[in-house]
Amino acid sequence: MSSYDEQCAEDFRRIRHRIEPYFVDLRTACPYGLPFVATFHQAMLCPIEQRVMELFLAAGYRRNGNCLYTMHCADCAACIPIRLDVREFRPNRNQRRVQKKNVDVVCSVVDLVQDRENLDLCQKFLARRYPQKNNTAEGYYQNFFLNGIVDSRRIEMRLAGRLIGASIADIGRNWVNAVYFYFDPDESSRSLGTSNIITLVDLCRKWGIDYIYLGYYIREVTAMSYKTAFKPHALLEEGRWRSYRS
Repeated sequence: MSSYDEQCAEDFRRIRHRIEPYFVDLRTACPYGLPFVATFHQAMLCPIEQRVMELFLAAGYRRNGNCLYTMHCADCAACIPIRLDVREFRPNRNQRRVQKKNVDVVCSVVDLVQDRENLDLCQKFLARRYPQKNNTAEGYYQNFFLNGIVDSRRIEMRLAGRLIGASIADIGRNWVNAVYFYFDPDESSRSLGTSNIITLVDLCRKWGIDYIYLGYYIREVTAMSYKTAFKPHALLEEGRWRSYRS
């Protein structure tokens, strides 16, 4: 374990006893389609300092709206937090190919607000990706993306002025939390999910940020398994971040 992770773990232990009483367990069907009961260990929080959020992320927690959570599933341990160290990451041949393919895409960082253009794109993505779930873009924005806990931004991808992708990200002094990414399904050939992570890496290098938290790696879920193609990456296993270079 690196000295950074040791310090984060020590600082988190110091505050954990004060915050743990606010957390409850919520059991529900697995949101990723696995045949197990999922247990969300979660709490609704008020605004927190960016360092506190950093400690939660380093401990494997995720954000959903004003809620922070980690998984306490009794019969499954498939959800593994994954992180990139921006200083060490180098794109592979396929990722460089994706970069070249999207050289005509313009990316910009904007305030995270709910607007018609983004709602329409998000709804198109949800309807195509999850047609049986009746999810709505308004629901995702109101209950998932927008929050009063930390500073969040949207990174937009535009092709000739047309919105084709948007990344929701929480941003701290030394970390970025990749919350969600939606894109135009008609542009799937561009591999915009891969392009999004490369864009986040480029922004972090520009801002002097070392770590990007990519959410969960779930081997059984194809939509999440691609994250391990970014190397080196680290997985939080048995309470320790372990680096994988191949």
